[in-house]
Amino acid sequence: MAKAYVVGTFDTKGAELRYVAGLLAARHEVVTVDVSTSGATDCGADVPAAEVAAHHPDGPGAVFTGQRGSAVAAMSTALRRFLPARAPDGVLGLGGSGGTALITPALRDLPIGVPKVVVSTVASGDVSAYVDASDIAMFPSVTDVAGLNRISRTVLGNAAHALLGALAHPVPAGEDRPAVALSMFGVTTPCVSAVAERLRAEHDPLVFHATGVGGRALDNVVGTGMVRAVLDLTTTEVADLVAGGVMSAGEQRFDAAARTGVPFVASCGALDMVNFGPLDTVPAHYRDRLLHEHNAQVTLMRTTPEECRAIAEFLARKLNAHPGPVRLLLPEGGVSALDAPGEAFHDPAADAVLFDELERQVRTGPGRIVRRVPHHLNDPGFAEAVITAFHEVTTPAEAM
Repeated sequence: MAKAYVVGTFDTKGAELRYVAGLLAARHEVVTVDVSTSGATDCGADVPAAEVAAHHPDGPGAVFTGQRGSAVAAMSTALRRFLPARAPDGVLGLGGSGGTALITPALRDLPIGVPKVVVSTVASGDVSAYVDASDIAMFPSVTDVAGLNRISRTVLGNAAHALLGALAHPVPAGEDRPAVALSMFGVTTPCVSAVAERLRAEHDPLVFHATGVGGRALDNVVGTGMVRAVLDLTTTEVADLVAGGVMSAGEQRFDAAARTGVPFVASCGALDMVNFGPLDTVPAHYRDRLLHEHNAQVTLMRTTPEECRAIAEFLARKLNAHPGPVRLLLPEGGVSALDAPGEAFHDPAADAVLFDELERQVRTGPGRIVRRVPHHLNDPGFAEAVITAFHEVTTPAEAM
């Protein structure tokens, strides 16, 4: 029988937590977990708050400080050590803004595929800080999580039944092809789609949208050891990091690949652009730059030679940290659909700075090779070069 965990602050939301636990208990074993920080000693949960707090690196005294902000943060740290170690089959959490911030980091640490449901008062807004690169399902609570009523019973019941459905009908694994991770953007789709199609007969292509959260999701999957190789062809998130765009994946991008040593093929997909929201959200100091309205919600800005130099420095540093095997492919014909003759961002001079700096700064050797390819990134010839590089890094005799 699957084991479902119900997590929340039982000192203030005990009625709601016991309600969903009762619904789940009709089909599965349930473990209730109290993450209250008030210091209440017996709130009726199977796992009392003190037991969770004991998992904090500095002990329960670091949690029960009497200061709500520090206590919630410390209990969250403790829950991140407690919950993954229990290997739950599914988790349901609920709370307001504080409870959501407390619970979701531990859920993000659980493997992708473990059902995770959170009912929250903040779920109707921007939930990226809570979900990030995980597969948490968020249910807006509609009313506050402050007692049972005709609305809260329905919302909480639907969330419990969603978890019941996931637990009752696990998705069959049924996939024995080795996985390969790829990064893609709309303007690099022809390239990545062609490569994925070539791989599909013998590999399971996992394509991630390079929107910031997509890059972090790719890195998270790489860190689990799930993939045989990475084809990080769309490294555009670095441009947003360097220039302050809205789709940065952060300073840690590519670190998982270096840490695991997974065979790695990289390129410069969409490094000609920085992403912003609607045109009126572009920062004032960028208003005189070359801008392109991709759609009503996305405005793109062409990277300058100076930004390309900074991008190259970041990429080179990350690739130099990778023990290999690594291939970096430079598409001399252009790095995106907008970087082609007659298109808005065609700028061979800026691309030349990017390529020259990468060649200068990447420390090459038998296991780390930089290769110029005389094709546009979306040309069939470039996809062929990617497949060649993939075979090089995944064939032991040629990888190093």
